[in-house]
Amino acid sequence: MRIRITFSKTDAMRYTGHLDLHRAWERSFRRAGLPLAYSQGFHPQPKLNLACALPLGFTSECERIDAWLDAELSPIEIQAALVEALPPGICIHSLEEIDRKAPALQTQVQSVEYWVTLLDPLSDLDTRLGRIVSAASLPRLRRGKAYDLRPLIEAIQRLPDGVDGLPRLEMRLAARESATGRPEEVLAELGVGIEAARVHRVQLHYQEKAP
Repeated sequence: MRIRITFSKTDAMRYTGHLDLHRAWERSFRRAGLPLAYSQGFHPQPKLNLACALPLGFTSECERIDAWLDAELSPIEIQAALVEALPPGICIHSLEEIDRKAPALQTQVQSVEYWVTLLDPLSDLDTRLGRIVSAASLPRLRRGKAYDLRPLIEAIQRLPDGVDGLPRLEMRLAARESATGRPEEVLAELGVGIEAARVHRVQLHYQEKAP
């Protein structure tokens, strides 16, 4: 059977990278005594599929992972077992069985929404945002290759300041194959280093409703 889990990655897992998160899920399935399926061949790999890699230092409330099991179990039973086995920092929101032949999660994600808290107030933040919104193009380099950041920014706006008085932004960035916007690159255009911000992923937008 194939199951789809929606979960949060909280502060306790903020500095756990993508590969280590994948391993954490594999260990959790083993600790829970659940029969996780593995690929065939000389180096069998667990059949786990994360929707969209979350950069180191980011938190999220909308992560998704697909897992294949070698037995038919009820979603309620699976979730109960996993909750007891997961490390601090991962919280399951929902778990459901889906069609084994459903498209891979990575192929369905079209854009990603983030909330960004700036750790230092900027008196001219609205002006800086205006420059990005009104720009016809935002040429940048990524790994030595030139690209235009502007079409990768689907939406960006200021949110009400947090209870701590710090400014907050909402960004919706493209997340298609070969067309991915990154919050740290948008922040760089604002003149803000990633170390001076906290980034939280709030929603994954799909090409179509995920099965």
